Amino acid sequence: MLVFILKRLLHMIPLLIGVSLLTFLLMSLAPGDYFTALSQNPQISPATIAKLKAQFHLDKPWYVQYFFWVKNVLCGDFGYSMAYKIPATSLIFARLWNTFLLSFFALIIAWGVAIPLGIWAAVKKNSWVDHVCSFIAFAGLSVPDILLALLALWFAAATGWFPVGGATSPIHDLMTPLQQFWDYTHHLILPAIVLAAADLAGIMRQMRSNLLDTLRAEYVTAARARGLGEGLVIYKHALRNAINPLLTIFGYSLAGLLSGAFIVENIMAWPGLGRLTMEAFFQKDSYVVVDCVVLATALLVIGNFIADLLLAWSDPRIRMK
Repeated sequence: MLVFILKRLLHMIPLLIGVSLLTFLLMSLAPGDYFTALSQNPQISPATIAKLKAQFHLDKPWYVQYFFWVKNVLCGDFGYSMAYKIPATSLIFARLWNTFLLSFFALIIAWGVAIPLGIWAAVKKNSWVDHVCSFIAFAGLSVPDILLALLALWFAAATGWFPVGGATSPIHDLMTPLQQFWDYTHHLILPAIVLAAADLAGIMRQMRSNLLDTLRAEYVTAARARGLGEGLVIYKHALRNAINPLLTIFGYSLAGLLSGAFIVENIMAWPGLGRLTMEAFFQKDSYVVVDCVVLATALLVIGNFIADLLLAWSDPRIRMK
């Protein structure tokens, strides 16, 4: 198992290097940079612009800029945000925390709702409960995240039940700790539900299908023949085996939520890594763009790594690959 983990970790290194190189190359091909707009200000002299470019190595070819970026990252320095006028490290990790919380709460909502509904739909097969759950799954998989996020914004604006955008209220700093916690949670609920919708639908359908297959297994029939109650047969014997296959998609579910968070953040104005990436791109804040893309890739790779570990844990044959 240790060899398997080390091999997967080593596979991450060339991927992250390739993504960072490609991002630097694409940013260099884009016309202009942050100082192009700054040079239009008559109060800033060309000499000052040239000095600032030299300070951030923007007067050098992209591969030289990449070398300096890698050197700084290895020392724990992610550069300087020219647009926000603060170190990129503090800016990015504050937004990264928001993205992590959004994805984490969406994961809890998706799995916490999907598993009971999938079980209920399987137990009540072909009943109105099963039809309602099937409709929820169909709607969750059919409606795009963009449209669902826009509908959620309309709902929040029309009812006033949820805030429209942002992570906190303007008076957040004046609140008590308990009020601050509720304020942050209140802002988090709607984006997390939108992000969880598609994942919830897929997990619920998978849970229903797995449990129905398990209930037709011979050992379940034998348990019923021994006179065990239906509840004991379902929840003690069948459910445990039906849930096991879902462990293999847990990591991929996490990776999917992290990628989907970028869409939800930009539409619902949640201040996460995805929104920061778009803001930095439009402002030509090149180092922040590269930092965000590499960190987002790292999160996706970690999600897939967790999935690989769960697969290897549940099926020892995978460890030999």
